[in-house]
Amino acid sequence: MSSQRLITKQSLPLVQKFAYSVGHVLNDLTASMWFTYMIIYFHQVKKFNNALAGDLVLIGQISDAVFTPFIGYESDRVKGCCNMGKRKTWHFIGTICVMCSFPFLFLGCITCDNAPDWSQFIYYAPFVVIFQFGWASTQINHLSLIPDLTDCANERVGLNGYRYAFTVLSNMMVYGIAWLLFDVHQTSDASEQLGPADSSRFQMLVLIVVSIGILFSIIFHIGVRERAIENNPESLNDSASMLTIEKSTMKQVVMSWKCWLKEHQFYQVAVIYMSTRLVVNISQVYLPMYLTETLKLDKDSIAIIPLIVYVSGFVTSLLMKYVNAAVGRKVTYLIGIGFQIGACAAFYFLPTGSKLVYGAAILSGVGGSTMLVTSLAMTADLIGENTESGAFVYGAMSFTDKLSNGAAIALIQQLHPCGAGCCPLCISYYRHILTFVPGGMSVIAGIALVTLLPQVLGTRRKKAVALLKQVTENGTRREITQDDSYDSDEQEPLLRDCIENSVKAPSFSGVPEGKDIITDAT
Repeated sequence: MSSQRLITKQSLPLVQKFAYSVGHVLNDLTASMWFTYMIIYFHQVKKFNNALAGDLVLIGQISDAVFTPFIGYESDRVKGCCNMGKRKTWHFIGTICVMCSFPFLFLGCITCDNAPDWSQFIYYAPFVVIFQFGWASTQINHLSLIPDLTDCANERVGLNGYRYAFTVLSNMMVYGIAWLLFDVHQTSDASEQLGPADSSRFQMLVLIVVSIGILFSIIFHIGVRERAIENNPESLNDSASMLTIEKSTMKQVVMSWKCWLKEHQFYQVAVIYMSTRLVVNISQVYLPMYLTETLKLDKDSIAIIPLIVYVSGFVTSLLMKYVNAAVGRKVTYLIGIGFQIGACAAFYFLPTGSKLVYGAAILSGVGGSTMLVTSLAMTADLIGENTESGAFVYGAMSFTDKLSNGAAIALIQQLHPCGAGCCPLCISYYRHILTFVPGGMSVIAGIALVTLLPQVLGTRRKKAVALLKQVTENGTRREITQDDSYDSDEQEPLLRDCIENSVKAPSFSGVPEGKDIITDAT
C-alpha cells in the first residue's frame, strides 16, 4: 500500500465538519429527484411504458452496482492527482459526470420527444449510465473519508449524522422547490393532477437543484483537506500517536479485499445495509404514486408529504450521535425498525383522502433516518482501523444496495397492472407495495441484526497481524501474515498481556513458542 491516512482521536474542526457534511449534497439532490420523481415523471408526464421506465431504472442501478466495487478498489489503490488526495480526486471525477449527465433525464428527449418509447429509451440509457458512474464515484469516496479523518467512534457517528442531516436538508430543498413550482406558481386553470403540461416544471427543478449541488461541491473541495503519510515503519514509529508497539502495529494492519470476503461480519453488515437502503429507497420511489393514485391527493402532495418525511428524518439524524452513545448501535437500529414497521402498517390502513398520512410520514422519516444513520455507523465500525481498504468495503455495501434496488423497482414495474399510466387497479397495488416491501425488508434487517447481537462489531477472525506485527525467530524478525491466525476471543487478552508486560508468547499458530515479542518501537 502506497499511502495511508493519518487519523486522530481529536475532535475535527467545525469548518472541516461542515465542509465534509456538504460534500454529498449534489448526489443527495439528484438522488432525491431520481428516486422520488423519475418514475412518476415517466408515468404521468411522459406517459412512458411502465415496464420500460422500470428497465431504465434497472440499467442505472446495475451500472452503479458494477461500477461501485471497481471504484472502491481503484480508490484504495491509486494515488490522487493535483494534490487533492485519492478520495477527493475520485469525488471530483464523479461530480463532473453527475453534473454533465443528470439534467438530460428531465429535459425531455431532444429532437425525439414524439418518438416511440423504445427509441427514447435508447436516448436516455447512456445518460443514466454516466450519471450512475459519477454518483457511485462521489458516494464511495465521500463515505471512505470518514474512517480516514478520525478513528473516534463518536466522531464517526457524528460525521455520519451530519452527512445524513444534509441529505435530509437536500431532500427538503428538492421538495420545497417542487412545492413552489407545483403549487405556488400554479395558474388557476391548471389541473390538480400531473400531466404533460408539467414538463417545464420538472425542467426548471432539475436545473435549479444541479446548480445548487455544484456550489456545495466546491465548498467541499475547498474546505476538506485530505492528508496522507507514507505507510512505512519509520514514519509510524516516529509519530507521537504511536506510543506502544500495539498502537504501532494496529496502524499497520492490512486487510485486502480477499481478507474482507473471509469475514462473516462483512456479510452480516451488508445484509443490514442493503435492507436499510431498500426500505428507504422503495418508500421514496413509490410514496408519490401512493399519494396520487391510492389516496387521490392533489399533485402538490408529492412535495409536501415527502418534505414531512425528511423534516422528521432531519430532526432524528441530529439526535443519532447521542442515542447511539446511550444505548448502542444495535438497540438504536431496533428502535428504527419499530418506527418503520409502524409506518408501513399505517400506510396499509389509511383510507382515501386521509389526513392521517402526515402521521405515517413522520413515522417513516424517523424510522428510515434511524436505520440509515446507524447502518452507516455499523459499516464504519466494521472497517475500524483498516482505512486502507475502506473504499472497497463501502463499495461492496453499495453494490448490494444498487443491485437489489434496481431489481426490486424493475420487478415492481413489470408486475404493474397497467401498461402505461395508471388504472383503478393501481389503488390497491401501490398500497401493497408501500406496505409489504419496506416492511418485509425491515424484518429481514432485524433478523440479520439478531445474528450480530453476540458479536462486537469490527472484530476480526484473523487478528495476529494486528497485535504481533513482528516477532523474533532465531534472532531475526519476521512479519506475521494474514495466514497466521489464532482464536481471538480466547487468546487475544493473553497476547495483549504478553505485549504489555514484555513476557514470552505462548505457542499460537504463527507465533513460535518461547520467542521474544519485540516490545519497543524501534
